[in-house]
Amino acid sequence: MSWQPDGWLDGVGWLPSPNFGERPAGEPVSLVVIHNISLPPDEFGGDWVEDFFLNRLDPTVNRYFSTIFKLQVSAHFYVRRDGRVVQFVGCDQRAWHAGQSCWCERDNCNDYSVGIELEGSDTQPFTAEQYAALWGVLDALRARYPIAAIAGHCHIAPGRKTDPGPYFDWPALKTRYPDVDLPAEITA
Repeated sequence: MSWQPDGWLDGVGWLPSPNFGERPAGEPVSLVVIHNISLPPDEFGGDWVEDFFLNRLDPTVNRYFSTIFKLQVSAHFYVRRDGRVVQFVGCDQRAWHAGQSCWCERDNCNDYSVGIELEGSDTQPFTAEQYAALWGVLDALRARYPIAAIAGHCHIAPGRKTDPGPYFDWPALKTRYPDVDLPAEITA
């Protein structure tokens, strides 16, 4: 995988989201945050996540959608169940994925992180195709940016978020990236 200007990754689909901003000057990308998402919750397939990140989610389609359609959020990457990857925000930009967050006593994780959403939920395992795609994206990110740590949304927003959930394979990630800082409970 190679990179285009502004941190757009070749070899993945691009759907530019309007939900992003500039990173603070001189702020390197040093953290990757792993999330899960499914719309409606616990249902896979369809284009609802893409619509959500592009501010075009139809609130009349599903009762749950009517509660979130006005939110303006995005992630840098979205990994579908079949391993297809979609990028919404260039990694040199600040996607709106973390919300109120803190990592190692540093607030505002969006300022210095890349957000990767896995199509999934807290109730089901992720697929082998998703992990293969995730490793490829992480390898590419580590080649371009000084990634020092990888955490779950649950680690940067404890009590508020639970993703990527109990089925995420942290031991595999730890084995693959032994030099990257992980949450304390993963390394214990």
